[in-house]
Amino acid sequence: MNILIIENEIYLAQKVVSRLLDDGHSCDYIESPNIDNLTKDYDIVLLSTSLPSSLCKNIIKRYSETAIILLLVSYISDETVTNPIKDGAKDYIMKPFIMDELVRKIYHYKECRSIRRELQTLREYVDFIMEDIDTKEVLLPPSFPTLIESNSQKCADKLVFELSRKLDMPISFISLGTSTWQKQLNNIDKKRIIYLTQFHSLKRSAKENLSKLIEDKNCIISSLETEEDFPYRKIEFNDSNLLMSNTNIMTINDYVKLMVLSYQSKYPDTELSKKLGISRKSLWEKRKKLGIEKKK
Repeated sequence: MNILIIENEIYLAQKVVSRLLDDGHSCDYIESPNIDNLTKDYDIVLLSTSLPSSLCKNIIKRYSETAIILLLVSYISDETVTNPIKDGAKDYIMKPFIMDELVRKIYHYKECRSIRRELQTLREYVDFIMEDIDTKEVLLPPSFPTLIESNSQKCADKLVFELSRKLDMPISFISLGTSTWQKQLNNIDKKRIIYLTQFHSLKRSAKENLSKLIEDKNCIISSLETEEDFPYRKIEFNDSNLLMSNTNIMTINDYVKLMVLSYQSKYPDTELSKKLGISRKSLWEKRKKLGIEKKK
């Protein structure tokens, strides 16, 4: 990491620089900086609050968006700790301090920053791959257990992610297609949403057993088939613009209807009929028979 040390106690600064260099970091040290000369970017800024408060404020403003700022303080007050943290500093350490404690704080906040960045990336990715799914008319109730019947796993997934954000609860994912699902289910913290997928893959006896196991758990179950005998709350959420992601064999008419609804806005009839292996006349007849309205 590139680390900037701003400290007017030369002996302390030299000790910090020596330790960080030993750990393999690149360090720059200055006693009292001119804010206009601070043009280099850093990962960590160690800032002594014995400097004038206005200067500290400007340094924090300069680096708070790009670097982790840790305060080196001689005493705790609004001027040395409270206000700088409000301005964007992350934390402080009291002088004199154990060098290992300073290093621990540096690595702790570096890890926190990495986790936040990764979380933001994952959130943006989830939003990106699910942006075509409209859930405005569907409400997943915050009650458990609940079954989602859907023609697409993505539809069910989006509802569960939205509920997780709403309740501020993490999710544990369990595929009921694995042989260890029951063991996984028994080992999960009750303060989490347990998301069980592939309910349709279970045999009837296994479904009945699962229904008993989840009675008092925060479970959301998804199925790509209609589940007539599920004993708890159920909601249905289908999207005709999404392909079915299960492995069930579809009838020819169901397949043609799904393909036409999914791709008629993307391809003209001539190309769509070729991809389906039928004539334009047959495509017209299928639309009429299956009640598919042609989008203009």
